[in-house]
Amino acid sequence: MPKDKDKETSIFDISRLRELIELMQEHELNEVDLKQAEQRIRLRRGPDGVPVAYSAAPAAAPASAAPAPAAGDSAPAADDNSVYILSEAVGTFYSKPKPDKPNFVKVGDQVTEDTIVCLIEAMKLFNEVPAGLSGTIKEILVKDGDAVDHGMKLFRVEP
Repeated sequence: MPKDKDKETSIFDISRLRELIELMQEHELNEVDLKQAEQRIRLRRGPDGVPVAYSAAPAAAPASAAPAPAAGDSAPAADDNSVYILSEAVGTFYSKPKPDKPNFVKVGDQVTEDTIVCLIEAMKLFNEVPAGLSGTIKEILVKDGDAVDHGMKLFRVEP
């Protein structure tokens, strides 16, 4: 019987994540760190015992060149050299690590490839999103608590 190659090769499969979380709880593990090719996921229990996930995609994945706006498009005009930080997952966008903490970044901030710019929460797992590029945050395109899709533009950055 042929196996589903996508499920077999993806460390981000939801059922696999659930199994890992259950194993963490069952064996009282505080952290699991997995790497597969260029994909990596680290599950770590937070201070309250709830697992928190941190994932990192390949460095080139979070940013892409800005497409030319379509004629009649109502989106604000962007500089020709703007690039975007994209969502790495489907989930809920959070601009700060906790409600009582400051935002990871704000307009005008300088970021580097490793700068964490937001969290994406999916199934009670919080994924840190690194900038993946160096530059200045020019625009934040989503609001705290907004639902986001994989590949959705989150930040406009001037390199």
